[in-house]
Amino acid sequence: MASQLRSGPDTALVAAARNGDQRALDALVADSLPLLYNIVGRALNGHTDVDDVVQETLIRVVRGLPGLRDLSAYRSWLVAIAVRQVRDHEQDRRSENHRTADLDTATEMPDPASDFAMVTILQLGLTDQRREVAEATRWLDNDDRALLALWWLEETGELGRADLAGALGLSPRHAAVRVQRMKEQVQTAHMVVRALQNAATCAELREITWEWDALPTPLWRKRFARHIRDCRNCTPHTKGLIPLDRLLIGLPLIPIPIGYALLTSPPSIEIATVAAHTLSAGGKAAIAGAAGVATIAISTLVITQLMPPPPKESPPAQAITTSAAPTFVPTRPSPTLDRVAPVPEPDPVVVAASDKKGVAVWNAPNVSQGLAQAKASWYYTWASHHHGIDTPKNTRFIPMIRAAENVTPQALAEAKSAGPYLLSFNEPDLAAQANMTVEEALSHWPKLMEAGRVLGSPGVAFGGDQPGSWLDRFMKGAQARDYRVDFITLHWYGSDFRTQPAVSHLKSYLAAVHKRYGKPIWLTEYALIDFSNGATYASDAEQAAFLTASTKMLATLPYVHRYAWFGLPASKSKPGSGLFHEDGSATESGKAFQEAS
Repeated sequence: MASQLRSGPDTALVAAARNGDQRALDALVADSLPLLYNIVGRALNGHTDVDDVVQETLIRVVRGLPGLRDLSAYRSWLVAIAVRQVRDHEQDRRSENHRTADLDTATEMPDPASDFAMVTILQLGLTDQRREVAEATRWLDNDDRALLALWWLEETGELGRADLAGALGLSPRHAAVRVQRMKEQVQTAHMVVRALQNAATCAELREITWEWDALPTPLWRKRFARHIRDCRNCTPHTKGLIPLDRLLIGLPLIPIPIGYALLTSPPSIEIATVAAHTLSAGGKAAIAGAAGVATIAISTLVITQLMPPPPKESPPAQAITTSAAPTFVPTRPSPTLDRVAPVPEPDPVVVAASDKKGVAVWNAPNVSQGLAQAKASWYYTWASHHHGIDTPKNTRFIPMIRAAENVTPQALAEAKSAGPYLLSFNEPDLAAQANMTVEEALSHWPKLMEAGRVLGSPGVAFGGDQPGSWLDRFMKGAQARDYRVDFITLHWYGSDFRTQPAVSHLKSYLAAVHKRYGKPIWLTEYALIDFSNGATYASDAEQAAFLTASTKMLATLPYVHRYAWFGLPASKSKPGSGLFHEDGSATESGKAFQEAS
């Protein structure tokens, strides 16, 4: 049952705004923004154009307000405009995709920081079946997702059924039929999420998933659902699903991004002047990475009221990437790989963003001070010990057996006593590092398994997504020998120092590796370094911008359980990617790392 319906803004406020009262218009926009953000954000599920669509909606609201006759209908009128803008956006996007087929993947890429299903989980702290339902929304088509956005708001008391039906241009009875069908699709998607979470119990389901590209779509929802409904192994896991209506009881709206908060207080003349200049130059603000700029632009709309919208610029070309995969992605069918069982994995299926952040550390002056300031959840030293480095409170040391010469009783004993995880051979595909053949690594693997830790694959320098690569041959060899590998360890260094292309390249690589092996990933070295001719480093500003954007992206990938920046120490006398100087002061990248969640 829907919560008590929240009344719209006072008609006196709407009237004052319609008649040109600037303060009333500011207040009206501030009151409308949370509703708009939740409608558009959920309908587009965090696509990079969410903020553009919100802004276009506000433009149309401000322009159309003088013609609004029924003041009490303001809220329904606002919702109808938002839904129309979402539909227009989807139609424009489909048309653009037909014209630029080779960029389809890029245009479909969601803003890594704005995935609404993940935002729902993280910001509202959902657990159990509520979390699963948030995951299930990814499997809906565009129309059902838009309808879910309205119905969700109806359930929270933000909208009435008349508002919902009016926004869709339907009668209340027809709207009720549409809502019921949508709820059935969500329930089916919930069933799919639950079954995939327990796919280890069904060999046939695992076989189906091997053909799947790890992207949640309506087509794959139907394929999975057909199997699950008739499967004796899968059906028991779908029992006891709580009806969608009951799961939504008491859920608040998703909080709007912090940058929008400026709208809750009157904007200053200085902000208005700067924003007006920005708009007059033809720029359109987008919150992806610049929430405050979007706020300034929208605030300017309120101040200038009827300022014409700027021309829509073509988005810059972005590297083709793969959208974020859902949380529950089972592994490829294979023989049992747990002959030697590890310590139970302490992490939940979805690892909190704050637990993912780590750093690679080596001995340097004041390194312990830098580690304490870094606010990292974990660190490693390419060794089974951290001699000479103090481990801060709330930070975990992860041991590593670096190379063949480190497979000793002493090192294994140190690793076993250090905690539940164990990293293995460091860049065995490089002569300057562990320098091991696949056969040599496999020959030592049983000793690592005997340590009883949650065990990561050798951390290859490159090619983790390629068939026939070092990692691919190792994983096939482990499978053939019935050896256990609990997660995939990767390194990645970007030679393109532009922030967005670099983030896209990294995300594509991680997605491809996860699709190939279906296991959690630990990214234990990464930064912007071009190794094509020696070692060329990005500037500190470029490293910091990439670090900020990449950590936001990594937080949205549930299959990435840990990442570690390379590395902690920095030198003022030579270029690098370090976070803290020898005097303990943070580099620009270090400050960005401290702020990363």
